[in-house]
Amino acid sequence: MKTLYLMRHGETQFNAQHRIQGWCDSPLTERGIEQARAMGARLRDRGVRIDHAYCSTAERAADTLEIALAEIVGGAASAPSARLLNEADPDLGAHLASGPLGTPAPLPYERLKGLREMSYGNLEAQQDFLAANDPEKCRTFYLQFGGESSDTTLERMVATLTAIMMRPGHESVLAVGHGGANFNFLRAVTDPMPVLNAGWGNCTTCVYAFDETHAREAPDGNGAGPWRLTDVVRL
Repeated sequence: MKTLYLMRHGETQFNAQHRIQGWCDSPLTERGIEQARAMGARLRDRGVRIDHAYCSTAERAADTLEIALAEIVGGAASAPSARLLNEADPDLGAHLASGPLGTPAPLPYERLKGLREMSYGNLEAQQDFLAANDPEKCRTFYLQFGGESSDTTLERMVATLTAIMMRPGHESVLAVGHGGANFNFLRAVTDPMPVLNAGWGNCTTCVYAFDETHAREAPDGNGAGPWRLTDVVRL
């Protein structure tokens, strides 16, 4: 059985300003940096060992990943290069390897568009009181603003994370994504409301068991398929 640690990024400037943040980006706050460090330390203290790491293409996710990995791995790996899929800049990997605080990322990682936040269209960067807070309403609410449906987000998250876990040697994987996208993945696996109601703050990390013998089965939110939620780690 393989294990996925799916983490939400740390607090950003838009989070602090109560702005909607989807495909647009804003940097981590000082609090967000400390949250990433604290979650990395918490996972390390639980004995977590990571063999592969991934994040979305957003800077806030990459910075969170590098900071958390520095705590989990402790810089044991020598200067790696990160690889951004679907981009043409040959120098980007070397740039990313420097990390958000000017230190080398402790483990090679990949940035994947499939792990991006749900798109909120023209509502992005607007005040978050404009957002739909009902998970059922979110299925179609943002389409009128040029954004995604939550079901589309769910499907790409399931496809991306399943493909990751099917790669050889991926036994213990850390992936850093976003509140909405991670919530929709959780929704694919099980009833998300108990987890949401217990707290869905920045750097909340859901731990999933992945059974690759059932990889071809689609999760239905009721236990079918290869995924099973085993734990939720909060700050």
